[in-house]
Amino acid sequence: MRPLKIFACALIAAAIALPAVPAFAQMGGGGGGGRGGKGDDQADDEAKKKKDEEWSGPQALDLPGTHNAGPCPFVKVLYDASRYVEFKDGHEASSAVGYTGEIQKLASGCSYKGTQPIHLEMEVLFGFGRGPQASSNSKTYRYWVAVTDRNQEVLAKEYFDIKAVFPQGQDRVLMTDHINSIEIPRATNVVSGGNFEVLVGFDVTPQMVDFNRLGKRFHVNAGSPTRTASTTP
Repeated sequence: MRPLKIFACALIAAAIALPAVPAFAQMGGGGGGGRGGKGDDQADDEAKKKKDEEWSGPQALDLPGTHNAGPCPFVKVLYDASRYVEFKDGHEASSAVGYTGEIQKLASGCSYKGTQPIHLEMEVLFGFGRGPQASSNSKTYRYWVAVTDRNQEVLAKEYFDIKAVFPQGQDRVLMTDHINSIEIPRATNVVSGGNFEVLVGFDVTPQMVDFNRLGKRFHVNAGSPTRTASTTP
């Protein structure tokens, strides 16, 4: 369980009349990329089916006992930071891949009423991979969660670490991390969750950003991934 406290009342008061959702973020999960042909499409379909079987949680988290005063914040994955692909010596080739990661799905729910802060909880499904240049059976990845207003101004941002352990003979693993307490203050009772966005992404290098932005992708030939749960405090 990971808390994220937001203290930005002065900035939030200005969010009431800001413009619509920015286009640089993608809802629901990591971005797509170029396709190499029909075989790759079939492999993607099979991988998606396996991922859906592993991810049994709902897209909207149920937070019972409350009636919201308005909609929840938009929760999205930032496309440029949706995947983590590590190359040895910066060489972009499948044989040079060390570790990979992808934010595959998000689920979230919120609660607030009156002038109460918005309380938001979120689950993030990660897919991690171990390539030919990986030096260990484990890897600690860093990702961030940011709260912005509808004008794309960052109100708060926090980094989290999640450790992936690859079982013997496995080069892929799924992990779910739970952010249990995102608190967004509201200046007045007319400020709804729809005035805010919660963005998620990996802590990536400029090279990784370019790789993601261009839609490049390597397909891993591996068996079914193993699902585990993060217990990092």
